[in-house]
Amino acid sequence: MRVPLSWLREYVDLPATETGRDVQAKLISAGLEVETVEQLGADLKGPLVVGQVLTIEELEGFKKPIRFCTVDVGTANGTGEPQEIVCGARNFAVGDKVVVVLPGATLPGGFSIAARKTYGKTSHGMICSSDELGMGDDGTHGIIVLPPETEVGKDAIELLQLVDEVLDIAVTANRGDCLSIRGVARETAIAYGLPLSDPALLDVPAPNAFGYPVQVAEPVGCDRFTARTVTGLSPEARSPIWLRRRLQKVGMRPISLAVDVTNYVMMELGQPLHAYDRSLVQGTIGVRRAEEGEKLVTLDGVERTLHSEDLVITDERGPIGLAGVMGGANTEIADHEDTENGVNASTDVVIEAAHFDAVSIARTARRHKLSSEASRRFERGVDPQAAAAAAQRTVDLLVLLAGGTAEAGVTEVVAPTPPRTVTIPAGHPDRVAGVDYGRETVVRRLQEIGCAVEGQDELVVTVPSWRPDLTEANDLAEEVIRLEGYENLPSTLPKPPSGRGLTHRQRLHRRVGRALAGAGYVEAPNYPFVGEQVFDQLGLDSGDPARRVVKLANPLNDEEPALRTTLLPGLLGALRRNDGRGSHDLALFETGLVFQPREEQHAGVHLSVDRRPTDEEIASLDGALPEQPRHVAVVLAGAREQAGWWGKGRPADWADAIEAGRAVAREAGADLIVRKGQYGPWHPGRCAELAVVADGTERVVGHAGELHPRVLKALGLPERTCAMELDLDALEAVGDGVPQAPSISTFPVATQDVALVVDRPVPAAEVEAALREGAGELLESIRLFDVYENEDQLGEGRKSLAYALRFRAGDRTLTVDEASAARDAAVALAGERTGAVLRG
Repeated sequence: MRVPLSWLREYVDLPATETGRDVQAKLISAGLEVETVEQLGADLKGPLVVGQVLTIEELEGFKKPIRFCTVDVGTANGTGEPQEIVCGARNFAVGDKVVVVLPGATLPGGFSIAARKTYGKTSHGMICSSDELGMGDDGTHGIIVLPPETEVGKDAIELLQLVDEVLDIAVTANRGDCLSIRGVARETAIAYGLPLSDPALLDVPAPNAFGYPVQVAEPVGCDRFTARTVTGLSPEARSPIWLRRRLQKVGMRPISLAVDVTNYVMMELGQPLHAYDRSLVQGTIGVRRAEEGEKLVTLDGVERTLHSEDLVITDERGPIGLAGVMGGANTEIADHEDTENGVNASTDVVIEAAHFDAVSIARTARRHKLSSEASRRFERGVDPQAAAAAAQRTVDLLVLLAGGTAEAGVTEVVAPTPPRTVTIPAGHPDRVAGVDYGRETVVRRLQEIGCAVEGQDELVVTVPSWRPDLTEANDLAEEVIRLEGYENLPSTLPKPPSGRGLTHRQRLHRRVGRALAGAGYVEAPNYPFVGEQVFDQLGLDSGDPARRVVKLANPLNDEEPALRTTLLPGLLGALRRNDGRGSHDLALFETGLVFQPREEQHAGVHLSVDRRPTDEEIASLDGALPEQPRHVAVVLAGAREQAGWWGKGRPADWADAIEAGRAVAREAGADLIVRKGQYGPWHPGRCAELAVVADGTERVVGHAGELHPRVLKALGLPERTCAMELDLDALEAVGDGVPQAPSISTFPVATQDVALVVDRPVPAAEVEAALREGAGELLESIRLFDVYENEDQLGEGRKSLAYALRFRAGDRTLTVDEASAARDAAVALAGERTGAVLRG
C-alpha cells in the first residue's frame, strides 16, 4: 500500500516538521512494515511552468515526425516572448495547455535542461510527458495536456503536486484495514496521539423504496449491497489534476472520471466499488452463485468460464461482473463517444458498494488467476459498515466533478449480523507480555483502535467492524502490546544448561558483533557464493591470491559457482540493494568465513557408513578442505551522522572505516598498525593498510578506506562508499583474550604538546611510533591533533605534525622536569628515526 504523506495529512494533523522518515519510524514501532519512503521530486528543480501552444511547424526530412513549436509561457522566461521548442510528440495541438520545462531546470534523474540545437533548430526547453516528470503512467504515453482553464505561466511543480513523500507499506494478510488511507491514518493518529478526521463519517441518507432494484440470492457470500444512482454526468468531464495525481502516487493509472472516482474512494476508505453504465444494465441487479460453465467477458477483454462456487453480479441477461474481483465488459463505463462502433458516452451510472465473503473472493481470484485491487482488499477483510459511506462519497464526487445529479433512491440490502464481542480478563495482556500495564492502559488502547469496552475485571470488548482479525483474547492482548511498543518489552535471558560455555573464538565473535552494532552498524549476513567476474569489478590484480577460488561441483546458481575469498562482494551487494530501495544512509557489517584453497589440493576419501571414520580418514578429509579463516567487514554510504536540530550531520568517510577496524582490534586485544596502503578496490589516496605484529614480524591483516570510483561505477554503488575488511582469526592469534578494565589513577596527568616538522612523505604513524617508544613508560596516550602545511613558513616539501602527549605515573605526581624529560626523549628519538625537528 502506497501512502502519500500529503494525503495522510488531510486526516491526521501531523506537525509540519514531521517527514516521511519520521512517520515511517512511528508506524514501524506500531507494528506496520513500512518498507521504503519514496522522495518524489527530490531532485526536481524549476522553472517548470504551464505554457500554451501558439504555433506548430512540421519539420520534414527526418526519420521520425518532428515539430517546431512556439509556446506562450507568460513571464516565466523573463522576456514574455514565445518559447521556441522542438518536440516529437503528436498528442497535442495549437491552443493546448502543456507543461514546459525551461533552460536551467533539472528533471528527475539529474537530467539538466539547457538550450540546444537539434534537427536544424534551437530548442529552448522541453514540452514534458508524465514519464519525464516521474509522475507514473497516465495512460496517454505522450505529452501532458492540461485543462483549458489552467493559467499560463503557473508553477507546474505545485500544480501537478510533483514534490511529495510516499510511504510503501507491506500490509500483512490480517490487516486489510491498512489497505486504505483511512486505515493508515488511524494507525498514524494512534501512534502520534492525535485525533483522526475519519473520511467515512458522512451524512448518508437512509435506504428507501426508490433505489435501483437489487436482489441478493446468496446472503452468505454477500451480506451487504448498497446501490446509488447518479444521472446527467457530463461526457466532457475529466478527472481533475489532484485526483489523477493521487491515483498515480498510490500506483494506479487514471482511466476516466467515473472509474477514477471509484478507485479514489477505494484507496481512501478501503471499500472496493464498481460503476455500471445504467443504460447497459437490464432489469434488477442480482447476486448469486454462477452456474457451472457460464461465460463472462471481464473488463480485461478475457472470456472466462465460471465455476459454480464463483459469486457473480447479474442482470436479466446473466452475469455482468465477477463479484469482488472485476466487472464485466457488457456494462463498462464509456468516457467518450464512438459513433463508428455505436458507443455513447456514459451519462447515467449505478454505483455498487458491497461486502463479500473473504474466502469466496480469494478462491475466485485464484481460480481465474485474476488478482485485482478489489480482490486483494476483500481477501484481507473490508469494513462492511463503510459501504454506505463509500457509495455516498462516490456520489458526492461525481456530482461535484461531472455535474451529475444524485437520485433520491437509496438501495441497501443487508443480512443482519450481530456485533462481534470478545471477553478478556483485564490482566490478560499483562500476563502475556510480562509487563504491568494495568486496566486503565488496556482499556485506553483498545478504545483507540475503535473497540467498545465494558466491565471491570472481565472486559467485554466489542470489536470494530474494520478489524475482522480480532477474534479472541490473545488478539486483543497483541493490540495492547504493539501499541505500547514491542521495544518496551523486558528482555528475559534464558537459563542455559550447565556446560563448558562458549569458546574463546565464539566470545570474540560476539564481542565484535556487539561492538559494531553499538557503533551503528547493522549485521547483514550474505550467501558465501560469488562469480569470478566480481574480482574484475573490484579491481584485483590478475595474480591476486583472492582470485584463487574453490568452485562448487553443483552450485545453486550458475552465475555464482565459487566460494568467496572476501566478504566485500556480498556486503556491497546488500548495500546496493538497500540504496536502490530508498535507504541511502547505510552502515552494514558481516562476520563470516572465507575460503582459500590450499597449495596442494587432493580429493577427500569416500567414507563408509557402517562404522566411525578413523582418525586418519578424518585428517584426510580435513586436509582436502580449503582454509576457512573468519573475516569481519563493514561497508558505509550516505550520512554517518544525521542532520537535525543538533547540527548539520556529516557523511561517512574513510576515517569511519578505519575506526571500525580499530574497534574490532580493541575487542580482540590486538595492537593495530594503521598506515598508508594501496590495494584492489580501495582508492589509492584514501586507503589504509592494517597490520599486526606476530612473532616479531609485521603481517598485513586487512585494509580500510574509501573505494575507488571505478569500483563504485562497476558495482553500481553510491558515491564515496567506504569499506573495511580484517582477518579476525589473525587478530585473535596476536591479541590478548583477557578483557582489560581501564585503570584509573589518583595522580594528576601532565600534558605536553609538541609540533614536529618533517618531510611531507613521512607517515604520521612513523612519527607517532617513535614518539611513543621514546617517551617510555610514563606516556599514557598520544594524539595527533593538527597537520599544517605552508611552504613559506616550513619550507618546500615540509609539514608540521602537532601531538598532544599525556604523561602519568602510577605511584606519584610527576614533576615538570620528569614530564619535560620524557617529552624531550620522545622528540629526540623521533628526530633520529624520521628527521623530525621541533617547529619554531
